[in-house]
Amino acid sequence: MAIKVRIPTPLQKLTNGQSEVECSATNVLELVDALEKDYPGMKERLSDGGKIRRFINIYVNEEDIRFVNKEETALKDGDNVSIVPAIAGGRE
Repeated sequence: MAIKVRIPTPLQKLTNGQSEVECSATNVLELVDALEKDYPGMKERLSDGGKIRRFINIYVNEEDIRFVNKEETALKDGDNVSIVPAIAGGRE
């Protein structure tokens, strides 16, 4: 069994239109590297200098990694990871 990763629509062009992919990793940083290996260009969109970009939210089993161990949040087979880009905008 692997980790299921939900890919947001803006990044699906990197996954050939797939909204969910599977990979193996022991923490979120390894997951980003695994995604990059299978889907080049993913890492630069998700992280900068080993840190998840501030406008990207990542959830492991519905827990926000910012309130767990951030990029070092542990992963195991069967986990569900959601990548959620922050949405900004509105009226001034």
